[in-house]
Amino acid sequence: MGFKENLKSELIYSGIMVKELTARTGISKHTLDNYLNTHNSIPSAENAVKIAQVLGVSVEYLITGKEGKTGKTQPPLSPDMRLLVDIADKLNAKNRRLAIKIVKVLKEQEDDKKK
Repeated sequence: MGFKENLKSELIYSGIMVKELTARTGISKHTLDNYLNTHNSIPSAENAVKIAQVLGVSVEYLITGKEGKTGKTQPPLSPDMRLLVDIADKLNAKNRRLAIKIVKVLKEQEDDKKK
């Protein structure tokens, strides 16, 4: 995925609207709309840093979809899955194990319906 797709994905995940991103970065709505709608529109380094800081991701991830020095592509997660992971991460160990059991039961039920 390119910058446009990664930016869209992060905005959805974070629940931040373009108007809010404009306010928090100082980047004009017109410029952000160009990043979101124009093929191969890449921001300046300064704007990329501002956007990445607000979204809590690295500039490298926004531009390449890859994180860190290893260059490994992060598996894409839907916004729902990322929310699920974030919530589970905030649970204590006992409740996290319980959540895993519940999800496994739900998966087994779906598998049984497919048979």
